[in-house]
Amino acid sequence: MDQLPTKDQIRQWITDNPTLASKRDIAKAFSIKGGPGRIELKRLLKELELEGGVQKRKRQFREAGTLPPVSILRITAPDASGDLFAVPAEWEGDTPPRIHVITRAGDPALGQGDRILAKLAPVAGDGFSHEARIIRQLGTNAIRVLGIFRASHEGGRIVPIDKGGDKEWRVPAGLTLDAEDGELVEAEQAGAKRMGLTTARIVERLGDPSGPRAVSLIAIHQHGIPDQFPAAVLAEADAAQPCPLGSREDLRDLPLVTIDPIDARDRDDAVHAHADDDPANPGGFILWVAIADVAHYVRPGSALDREARKRGNSTYFPDRVVPMLPDTLSGDLCSLHEGVDRACMAVRMKIDAQGNKLSHRFTRGLMRSKASLHYGQVQAAMDGAIEPKVAPLMEEVIRPLYACYEVMKRARAIRQPLDLELPERKILLSDEGKVLSVAFYERFDAHKVIEEAMILANVAAAEELIRLKRPLLFRVHEEPSPEKLDALREVAEASGFTLAKGQVLKTSHLNRLLSQAQGTEFDELLNISTLRSMTQAYYNPQNFGHFGLALRNYAHFTSPIRRYSDLIVHRALILGHGWGDDGLSHQDIEMLEETAKLISDAERRSMAAERDTVDRYLAAYLSDRVGQTFTGRVSGVQKFGLFVKLDETAADGLIPIREVGREFFYYDADNQTLTGSDTGLTIGLGARVTVRLAEAIPVTGGLTLQLVEIEGGALPGPKKGKGGRYAPRKPVRAAIAKRKVIRKRR
Repeated sequence: MDQLPTKDQIRQWITDNPTLASKRDIAKAFSIKGGPGRIELKRLLKELELEGGVQKRKRQFREAGTLPPVSILRITAPDASGDLFAVPAEWEGDTPPRIHVITRAGDPALGQGDRILAKLAPVAGDGFSHEARIIRQLGTNAIRVLGIFRASHEGGRIVPIDKGGDKEWRVPAGLTLDAEDGELVEAEQAGAKRMGLTTARIVERLGDPSGPRAVSLIAIHQHGIPDQFPAAVLAEADAAQPCPLGSREDLRDLPLVTIDPIDARDRDDAVHAHADDDPANPGGFILWVAIADVAHYVRPGSALDREARKRGNSTYFPDRVVPMLPDTLSGDLCSLHEGVDRACMAVRMKIDAQGNKLSHRFTRGLMRSKASLHYGQVQAAMDGAIEPKVAPLMEEVIRPLYACYEVMKRARAIRQPLDLELPERKILLSDEGKVLSVAFYERFDAHKVIEEAMILANVAAAEELIRLKRPLLFRVHEEPSPEKLDALREVAEASGFTLAKGQVLKTSHLNRLLSQAQGTEFDELLNISTLRSMTQAYYNPQNFGHFGLALRNYAHFTSPIRRYSDLIVHRALILGHGWGDDGLSHQDIEMLEETAKLISDAERRSMAAERDTVDRYLAAYLSDRVGQTFTGRVSGVQKFGLFVKLDETAADGLIPIREVGREFFYYDADNQTLTGSDTGLTIGLGARVTVRLAEAIPVTGGLTLQLVEIEGGALPGPKKGKGGRYAPRKPVRAAIAKRKVIRKRR
């Protein structure tokens, strides 16, 4: 060819030959030979790229806004039908095209965030532009970050919002998704580090980080909590209808009531107790616990079921709840509101005068709550301040419940479940999402009445399914590891108490320790340390017992609106008793181990998100009080500093080691102490301190503190030698070294 092709000819060639789009391929196609011709071709291709007509990627050219036939894709969340979709891993346009991933037998199981190499074919699909066939899965998920975008002429940088995320991420121009300066964004790693910074690509813009109620939104995205229901899930929920009596047991005349927090968002359990009229059980009680029959509405394999399983549980924030089920169910048809008929699963338990459960009977029924009450209201009535709403219920409902609880307390005292006293914080927000106050929930006997009733119902459910030989998910809590027990023993000894060694650990041993510390200055420290020594509870098809509750058989039955585990237990009961076709399915049983891990992980995810949200709200609340002093206790000791729990808000802050004192501090990991090399000052867990708030960062939830006083006295200064210089006291160093050697010889 004597002359160069036009730009339109080059563009058409690239469109027609997407697999032959390198500069060499284009030169060969148009018979361009020799240096001058290739230089001119390079110039034309550069102009096309600058004009936006083509895009260059790894020496390959393609028409702008199109995808090559073989691409790297990032898997997105499946739709309500379970179909898998993806977007290009790299896309420099506004909205990336949606790609339907066609899976075949033998393809790897893929989840949200996974990356694949796939062969693409353009299609005119409903809501997608291409179909993809998997060639292979690529490595692990891309690393992601949530942070504040800071724009620059070269693109910008992302400042992570994590407390420990002090390394910024670099965002090249073209990968910013048109994010604005100061906007909250989510990004993923897009290449190797450059100038010490990880290269990132913004994948989602989340708006103003300081906007109303943005705090929980940050946690939702940071922890990957699904907060939008697919259309198919909402459609199934909207189609649900009130449940008729049918073959159910009619419990509508039973005076069941719900007792919940005053701000309860759902009501899934109701109770009733009365004295047992059986002469063979003098002083005994009959206790009914009725639970919302969620299984009637959430059928195995349905869109509602798939979404509930993926969520695992509801997640609660101070300003919102991310529910496991749509509000049509969680707030209405499955919620046991007063005066309306509701489907339920109920258990009738016979209790003797010593609080032991003699027998139980499960049933599938229809109930009608006599009243929706809250804890404070019920407790006030028992204390003599009876509201008009509660007055008609006192003799028939409220007093018998408390009398039944007094009986159950006797069995609890013998069983000795772990008795931790850890106050729960309550954050009050304005309509704009600003923290108005931080207080602690008041704990009443009314709370304990309901807790003990729920525990007994959960035990009954586990025992019933064991009897029926039906698979279920147990709530498992294993005993502490020897290492954690040794750490707790060290704290106890340092506080002047003892935790016996060389015997099978029981919760009664821990309760004895907590009882010794009660009312002393070490009360809170021992409660926190005991909690930290515990393993984390989880779900498992195998029964390993519940150490904390001192129970051999335990399963979650009482909260199916907000926990998928309870829904599985309900279905197992339906299957075991033959109560309908909505019981535990064959697929449910096959996937039981996978479900257990999935919902255990989801529970941890929710707990972390809830904790992070509270930290950020507390930091926002205290940000106006920077420079003020607060009292607190040392709750953690590390080489890099001290963690302090403030008395007023129970917020946790860090005293960096540079703020502890003007000397070197030796860190003793075994004793959890810092010891000054010059003064000999030793700071350990539980030490009373006065601190000054140096910094409060709402977007990360971080609090930085300065140590002002310890144990009511000013910090001792390092001893000065000749010429005013600091002179380390060698005997202190020697003593510390000796103490460490002694510990190692044990």
